[in-house]
Amino acid sequence: MAHQSKSFNGKQSKSWLILMSVLIIITVLAAVAALYYQNKHPHKIAEPQVLEKVTSSETIADQYDVVVVGTDPEGIAAAVSASRNGLKTLLVDGNNREILGGLFTLGWLNTIDMNWKPGGNGITGQVPLNKGIFSEMFGQIEGDSFDVITAANVFNRMVKNEKNIDLLLQVQAIEPLMKAEAGANGNKVIEGVNVTLHDGTKKTIKSKSVIDASQDADLAVAAGVPYTYGREDLVGDTKTKMAVTLVFRLKNVTPEVWKNIKDKLNNDDSKDTGANDVSAWGYFEMYQYPSSNPERVKMRGLNIGRQNNETMLINALQIFGIDGSDPKSREEAFEIGMKEVPLVVEYMKTHFPEFAGLELDVTAPELYVRETRHTEGEYRLNILDVLENKDQWDRIAFGSYEVDIQNSSAAGDGTVVGKTDQYAIPFRSIVPLQVDNLLVVGRAASFDTLPHGSARTVPVGMGTGEAAGAAAKIAQDANITFRELSASKELIAKLQEQLNKQGMDINPFTIEPYAYMKDPQYEGLRVALAYGLEYLGYKKEYDYSKKSNPVRMANLISGVKRIKADAVKADPSKAVKGDLKEAAKLPLTLEQASYTIALGLGVQVNSPSEAQAALIKAGIVKEATFTAVKDMNNLTNGEMFMMLKDIKVSLIGE
Repeated sequence: MAHQSKSFNGKQSKSWLILMSVLIIITVLAAVAALYYQNKHPHKIAEPQVLEKVTSSETIADQYDVVVVGTDPEGIAAAVSASRNGLKTLLVDGNNREILGGLFTLGWLNTIDMNWKPGGNGITGQVPLNKGIFSEMFGQIEGDSFDVITAANVFNRMVKNEKNIDLLLQVQAIEPLMKAEAGANGNKVIEGVNVTLHDGTKKTIKSKSVIDASQDADLAVAAGVPYTYGREDLVGDTKTKMAVTLVFRLKNVTPEVWKNIKDKLNNDDSKDTGANDVSAWGYFEMYQYPSSNPERVKMRGLNIGRQNNETMLINALQIFGIDGSDPKSREEAFEIGMKEVPLVVEYMKTHFPEFAGLELDVTAPELYVRETRHTEGEYRLNILDVLENKDQWDRIAFGSYEVDIQNSSAAGDGTVVGKTDQYAIPFRSIVPLQVDNLLVVGRAASFDTLPHGSARTVPVGMGTGEAAGAAAKIAQDANITFRELSASKELIAKLQEQLNKQGMDINPFTIEPYAYMKDPQYEGLRVALAYGLEYLGYKKEYDYSKKSNPVRMANLISGVKRIKADAVKADPSKAVKGDLKEAAKLPLTLEQASYTIALGLGVQVNSPSEAQAALIKAGIVKEATFTAVKDMNNLTNGEMFMMLKDIKVSLIGE
């Protein structure tokens, strides 16, 4: 009996193992299949589609629960979300557009700057951080690059299938309809829009809530929402902003041509290049392109998005000095770009054999504008929120794209401020100051200019749009303003619960601080990062021990005006002896560093040797910071930034 029992248990154990193995395999395959269905990430070219005609609704009502302004992806997400929450919604656009999708389908930005969930590499692939309506859209296009006609048709169907959405296109003007009296808190109150229809007639449309999803927050600004422009918040300069791009299309892109592009980029181990069946990135040799208008136009490496009809779109032509919110300035950008694109194409054909048979087809109908207005909201997302992977109690969307600051002039090369794994967008960042019943979603939400380099991506914008549509329902049911909603932890939790029901996956998260953030000198680096005085690039690390130099110190003190506008009294570079290029090769001494600070901040000293004591006496740099310097004749970056930290505290406090 004992032997029989052992034999029986052995068979049972073996059967159990087989059963468990089969179940595990089935579970894994199901997970992979589900992910494939949701994210459709095979990156495969498809049969060309016929562009579907988009028509405005036959009848536009006088009253809606929600009006969404702008048919970019963010506006579509907002309108669809509001509709699915049972709100009668008007989606309206005033840019003479005949199709939906804005930047994606008319600006031809057809390669998505994706925000992936951390740790998504492996058998389950990469998972978008922002699911919900974004993933619904993403699951119907070709991949991380897509055919613009495919996308336009997807957006059209998403809107057309919602019974609660009315669509109004090609209006001549959209203006805010404001209440005559202020709200209880003294804020202005928006109660709808005044539109000038395509035929010139005017119509007043009232609404309980308004969502501005335009690229530049046009309606919000007209309603009185405060904002900064370009890098105004960082350098006090409204003219400094990222370049605009005119995307152009090349034809004759046969399967053989694309294979040659893939082979070239995927076999180039010396550079960060690559390609799949729909996307290609590289050709950094294009930085050497000899512009015919060098102060206004520059080429960067190519971002290429393949289309289904043997064409491809090129996102690489940077145009400077353009005010993206000014129609006349945008016209100028088109004129500049149209002159330059044929020259660029000829250069590509003569320098790269795989492009020899290609021809210029046409340029995009709209410009790709990266940066204009940054509205001011109940919370302003800052660069440390991004770099330190911060969660927010009122999270409504997530970002993870690197902080990509494109060129602002032909003399610059742009920069990557840093990498991040995951950070939260707070609901407060889409609730603008001074105007009630209004939300602002997309790139013009309440983001500082540096974090905007990451948060401006469309997946983040669609996440904020979806949250805005759901928030409108909660605010209206509770009979409160969005501002009141933004202060209620109970109702924000309800909003997050609703977003999770819609498939958004808005849950708390914690990411372990990177190693460089645990170093004591991070206190100093943190100040430099906060004010854009140091960049990390693509690395999640920092070398505090790297030696500084007198010119670097002078540049840092010159940048203190970003901390306090009137702090810098004189040019700190005057503390540097001799030629600046040669001085940059010299070590930074403690005396030189102290004198540079004293000169720049207007601390009177008779000689450089007196500067250190004078700074301690004035409370600008702590004695302990000076004492911590290990080599008085060769200061490091970490030691320099610890001095900056003291300066910041002396000027504006902790």
